[in-house]
Amino acid sequence: MSDTSLRLENHFLIAMPALNNPMFARSVIYICEHHDKGTIGLIINQPLAYSWTYIFDQLHITYDKTLNTSKPLLFGGPIQSDRGFVLHRPSGNWSSSLTSSSQEVTITTSRDILQAIAKSEGPEDAVIVLGYVGWDSKQLEQEIKDNIWLICPFTSELLYTVPYTERWNKAGLTLGINMDQLITGEGHA
Repeated sequence: MSDTSLRLENHFLIAMPALNNPMFARSVIYICEHHDKGTIGLIINQPLAYSWTYIFDQLHITYDKTLNTSKPLLFGGPIQSDRGFVLHRPSGNWSSSLTSSSQEVTITTSRDILQAIAKSEGPEDAVIVLGYVGWDSKQLEQEIKDNIWLICPFTSELLYTVPYTERWNKAGLTLGINMDQLITGEGHA
């Protein structure tokens, strides 16, 4: 498959075990955008020390006291780590949203969706991340050739249902790979 035919939008990247950068180790990244100019993605399995209510408090949004406050904010990546993204199933009419080509993921960046979530009126399936990751033109393709990432087809279960701590292994299993059994060093004959 040539670089020009590699379409990664609406796929997941799975960090190989040898990737020991603490920011990306064992990460699963949802690819939002992939084209000639570069790639943008959101890490979907690295919980921060804060729950969703932290964002509501920071933005002075009153929230329903019955709201599940155990849902963590996720570290989406090191770029603009103060910027929030809500990944959710397509629903609602939000001020700033982009729906994926698969029609299973909408990414919303506007305050109105956070206000709805705070009132328990937002999408049922939602993930809130802070920051994003990005690659320059052809950089990600080279990292894939260098065996830094595996490519995993999108499944809504992985994004919305699987617990955060299990997403790396579960993503590997969708490819038939037990990630914990991969060898991290180079083989020698």
